[in-house]
Amino acid sequence: MSTASRPAGSASTTTQPGEKTFFEQQREALLKEISLSFEHVLANINKLNRSLEGVIAVGNEFSSVEALWSQFENVMAKDPDADNEVQNAEEGSDNEREDELVVEEERAPRR
Repeated sequence: MSTASRPAGSASTTTQPGEKTFFEQQREALLKEISLSFEHVLANINKLNRSLEGVIAVGNEFSSVEALWSQFENVMAKDPDADNEVQNAEEGSDNEREDELVVEEERAPRR
């Protein structure tokens, strides 16, 4: 006869084929929970994406208004002294042209 004995817990670790151990049961439960959590995260990301697309669409509707206000701002930001200098320069060139015409008329022989 053999005097070798089995460890006390060895009988409980062997399972019938088809039965799952406590570890496997817990692992499956955690995997299901993780899978469900990932589905919730995916659904919330899709919801956020739709909301962001809506915000972008509304923002794009205001692009023409923004362009108009930007143009208005640029017109209002011009320096009035610079405008006067441009007008004076244009008037000065007009006066020079008139002087040239007068000089040419004086030089031209009279008939």
